[in-house]
Amino acid sequence: MKILAIISGEYGKRHVKNIEAHKPASWEIEIWQAPTVLPPVIDYPEEYIPESFAPADLILSFAEIKGVAELLPEIAELNGAKAVIAAIDNETWLPRGLARQLRGWLEKMDVACATPKPLCSLTEHDYGITRKDRLSYESAEITEFARYFGLPDLDVEVDPETKKIISAKVNRDAVCGCARHVADGIVGLSADETEEKAGLLHHHFPCLASMTKLDDFNHDTLMHESGHLIVDNIMEQVKPFIETKYITPGKKSST
Repeated sequence: MKILAIISGEYGKRHVKNIEAHKPASWEIEIWQAPTVLPPVIDYPEEYIPESFAPADLILSFAEIKGVAELLPEIAELNGAKAVIAAIDNETWLPRGLARQLRGWLEKMDVACATPKPLCSLTEHDYGITRKDRLSYESAEITEFARYFGLPDLDVEVDPETKKIISAKVNRDAVCGCARHVADGIVGLSADETEEKAGLLHHHFPCLASMTKLDDFNHDTLMHESGHLIVDNIMEQVKPFIETKYITPGKKSST
């Protein structure tokens, strides 16, 4: 699969670095550095992009400026991409209204589009747009990408006797590489301490999703939502090994 990754700053650079380090050998990645300043309304997209791009199957937009979304249909037409993933880890970079427009523009071109919010909500068949709502898609290219990068998926093994994590295999990493960092950090932890420490590992990676509170995420932030996604995946496997403590008033606690 041939991929065009669009970046404008450190956020995109880190994503591309992780993809290049762990992608299948058959993937080819080209990088385009987008303009860092664009006008509020872009009437002529061709004025801000090269005359041509190398052919690509999939476009990954990690731009940190909202105007880049308006360039994506023109870029897809130039390089023949069949699908686009436009990350939303910060609404300032891709507001929800513009994300809807982008999906509509590309649909008219018969180009699939996913706008995962946050980016690590992407699976092989759908992605999050609010805390409760998800959109499905049909795209072989996006599905292929999401087999390896998107919603963190770990295989966690716990020793039933010691109740400690003895291994954590990454089936699907977050695009930024956070899942591998967390997987390495939880090995050796007891089941009882895993939830708190896995959350701290995610936060300290650091996650680059926004800390702005959003009404469509119950006034929570995309950084916190990202943390919930990976911690929930881990704890679903670890919870059977957590010791539940019962407290009776006037008596010592017992397990």
